[in-house]
Amino acid sequence: MRKVIAALTVLTTFCWSGLSYAQTWPTRSLTLIIPFAAGGATDAIGRALANRMSQGLGQPVIVVNRTGAAGAIGANAVAKATPDGYTILMATTSTHAILPLTQDKLEYNPITDFAEIGLVAIAPNILIVSPKVSANSVTELIAFAKQNPGKINFASSGQGTITHLIGELFVMEAGIQAVHVPYKSGVQSFTDLSDGRVQFLFDSIVWSLPQIRAGKLKGLGITSAKRSQLAPEMPTIAESGLPNFEGSTWFGLSAPARTPEPVLARLQKELKAALEDKELAKRLAVLGAEPAYMSGSDFAKMIGEDTEKWRSVISRAGVKMQ
Repeated sequence: MRKVIAALTVLTTFCWSGLSYAQTWPTRSLTLIIPFAAGGATDAIGRALANRMSQGLGQPVIVVNRTGAAGAIGANAVAKATPDGYTILMATTSTHAILPLTQDKLEYNPITDFAEIGLVAIAPNILIVSPKVSANSVTELIAFAKQNPGKINFASSGQGTITHLIGELFVMEAGIQAVHVPYKSGVQSFTDLSDGRVQFLFDSIVWSLPQIRAGKLKGLGITSAKRSQLAPEMPTIAESGLPNFEGSTWFGLSAPARTPEPVLARLQKELKAALEDKELAKRLAVLGAEPAYMSGSDFAKMIGEDTEKWRSVISRAGVKMQ
């Protein structure tokens, strides 16, 4: 009987302490690690989100850029941080789905080393075609490629990047032949694309849309599952002849594994509130992203599904590990 009473006492104490912790947390500033350099899309989205979430949390959310290794250094820093909710990560497709498949010696495991807070936003890419190519639709591009086997090149922002993998997925789904030509960034490939040395690429809506609307390049389709509010006139590739085609860049929030559930719940609540803010939505639109709230558990499931999707593409296309 004494053991039962003791156990109940411990359980009651634990419940009250957890409740108390949830009511008082946070008591100091939080650090949001951005695993990429200042000035980029991930950095800009992270800073806009941090500013809005700090209002709900009642404490500053300080942005720190920890760059290097395609995002792995910053992600590893958060994976190894104290699991108290005061250090969180701006997670991306790269840190959680692509790097585990393309890096042999990654120091963290995106599944076991993080507790997911939620999905923040999705940034679709656009299928851009050289003005030298006669195709004006996805079906016409596929037909053009099949009529010119061995003569088609597609660009990307680098070997093993999301734009490379989306390109490989497109080649396989369309049943065409095309040689991958990696560049340091999608923007650097625009000259070769304009001159017709490469025929197509997938790139960020932010960089490509102004070029398309200026008539310098042709945009044939968007890679998101549904049409983007940023370019509602542009059809998705899925509705243009390749059903279920989807390949976007996503951004989310992650905390170290073993972060207390009450803290995760509070962070999730403030993330949801932030993404419902119309001013933040406008800011994200400027950056080429759309709010796409998803709970921590659903976000974790999505990461797993996305990883398996790109694992299949890497295997089928024979993409080499770095």
